[in-house]
Amino acid sequence: MALASLRKLTTITTRQTTLSYLSQSPICRPTSTQKVSDRIVRLSAIDFQGQKHNVIGLSGQTLLKALINTGLIDPDSHRLEDIDACSAHCEINIAQEWLDKLPARSYDEEYVLKHNSRARVLNTHSRLGCQVLLNQDLQGMVVALPEPKPWDTS
Repeated sequence: MALASLRKLTTITTRQTTLSYLSQSPICRPTSTQKVSDRIVRLSAIDFQGQKHNVIGLSGQTLLKALINTGLIDPDSHRLEDIDACSAHCEINIAQEWLDKLPARSYDEEYVLKHNSRARVLNTHSRLGCQVLLNQDLQGMVVALPEPKPWDTS
């Protein structure tokens, strides 16, 4: 009887609790996680010199993080993954066919993009890499990295 109740409880429970080796605090992990290979999003980035680079990101990850992991953007240029820490390095140009698959820019994103432009004109293909979340619909997307702005380089 007790064994049957135990089996029933383990099948009802969808999370398994383990201890972290760093903090010895309980961490809940879903037992039915998606494989990493199913979350991979492959895209291409063209740098300002015209060279094409293969970029691999994960669904749910920002485009900026994928570009940093590939080495195309300096990680020190955008430390917080937050719109308040944006610099000109975060600006990415995306073709119209891919822009249509992304959610519209927020007011804050438009403000930062206009503020990063010397002419204060909004480029319709510009997005902030920290605001673009990768998903499977963006598989094969091509992005262009603009030339670093002279006032944003050290």
